[in-house]
Amino acid sequence: MANTKSAIKAARKSVRLRDRNQGVKTRLKTLHKKFEAATKSGDATAAKAAASAYVSAMDRAVKSGVVHRNVAARVKARTAKAVFAK
Repeated sequence: MANTKSAIKAARKSVRLRDRNQGVKTRLKTLHKKFEAATKSGDATAAKAAASAYVSAMDRAVKSGVVHRNVAARVKARTAKAVFAK
């Protein structure tokens, strides 16, 4: 258990941030699954829409510090490669 006032506040903050980060990561995983399903189905329009939503969510996750910017760049490049390969 935290002893000082600042440590108590930091513990509260860490719980709040963990919950937010967990929600963002779950959303990213869901969007990734939707993108994979759209690309496997062969529907180019659905794949582009899913890719757009996935990349947008990834950018927001970087902005809030949940995902590292290099990870997002790698994901965005792979997504674009998969969409425009067909």
